[in-house]
Amino acid sequence: MTGSALIGRWLESGALELPLPGGGETARRWRCLAALARVDIVAGRLAEAHTDAIAILAELDSSEVKPGRLWGVWAAESRDAVLNAHSDEDATTLDGTKVWCSGAGLCTHALVTARLESGDRGLFAVDLRQAGVQPLPSGWRNSGMAESDTRSVQFSNAPATPVGPPGEYLARAGFWHGAIGVAACWLGGARAVAEPLYARAAEDRVDPHALAHLGAVDAALAAGEAMLSWAASAVDDDPLNRKGMAELIARRTRAVVETAVEETIVRTGRALGPAPLSHDAQHAKRVADLTMYVRQSHAERDLERLGVLAGATR
Repeated sequence: MTGSALIGRWLESGALELPLPGGGETARRWRCLAALARVDIVAGRLAEAHTDAIAILAELDSSEVKPGRLWGVWAAESRDAVLNAHSDEDATTLDGTKVWCSGAGLCTHALVTARLESGDRGLFAVDLRQAGVQPLPSGWRNSGMAESDTRSVQFSNAPATPVGPPGEYLARAGFWHGAIGVAACWLGGARAVAEPLYARAAEDRVDPHALAHLGAVDAALAAGEAMLSWAASAVDDDPLNRKGMAELIARRTRAVVETAVEETIVRTGRALGPAPLSHDAQHAKRVADLTMYVRQSHAERDLERLGVLAGATR
C-alpha cells in the first residue's frame, strides 16, 4: 500500500488522533508517531505534519479543526519564491509561490506561513481545494520521499484565515515540541531500516562483524529512544516553556536521533552488503526515504546552534 493510501486509512480510522504535546502524554504521542513511520516512512512524515497542524491549531485557539481534513504545515521560506498575505476589513488572501509543500496534491488543508504587508511573518489556514490554490509540476528527481508529493504551490488571490498573531508560529513553545515529533518519526524510520540487520543476527551463521554493527546500531537506537523519553518528560513538566529550555531540549534530541539514523543506515549497509539494497524493494525504499527525510536537519548549522545553547547553560 502506498504512503498516500495509508495516510488516508489512518485518518479515517482515528490513528492520527494523538495526545497533544505538553498534556501529560507526550511520550505516547511520540511513540505513536515513531510506530507510524516504522510502518511507512512517507506516510509517517505526512502523519507528523497533520498531527503537528492539529497541535498548532489547538495552541493558537483556532476553530479550524474539523473531522475528515488532512492537514499539511508549509512553513519553508525561499528568497526566490515569496508568498504574500493581503488583508482588509473583510478578508485575507494569499498570492505567490510556496516551496517545499509536502502532500501538495494529497492534503485538503494546510497551515501556511506568508509575509504580511508589515514585513512580519504570519500563519494562515487555507482550504487547498479552492481554485486559487494550484500545485505546480513536480521537479523531484530522487526516489527517496517521492511519494510525499512535495512540490511548490501557487496561490492566486486565495482566501485564508489568520491563525494567531503575527510571529506567534515561531515564538510559541509548541514550535520546538513539533520539532521533536519529527525526530520521533526519524527514529521509527531507523527502526524499520534496521530490521534486516536484527533478522541477520538471529541466523545460525551470522558473522562477528555483522554482530558488531548490530551492537552499535542497537545502542544508537536505544539512545534515541531514551532522549525522546527524557524530552517528553521535560515537555510535560514545562509545557509553556517558562524555563526557556524548549529549544535546547529539541536540538539535543534531534541531534541524538539524527546520529542514530546515520549509524543505522551506514552500519546496516556495511553489515549486509548490496543484496538488500538491490533485491529487497521494501528495504531499498526505506533507506532512500529515510536518507532524504533526515535531511530536514540543517546538519552543522543545527549543531552550531546547539553548541551555543549548551555553552550558555554552564
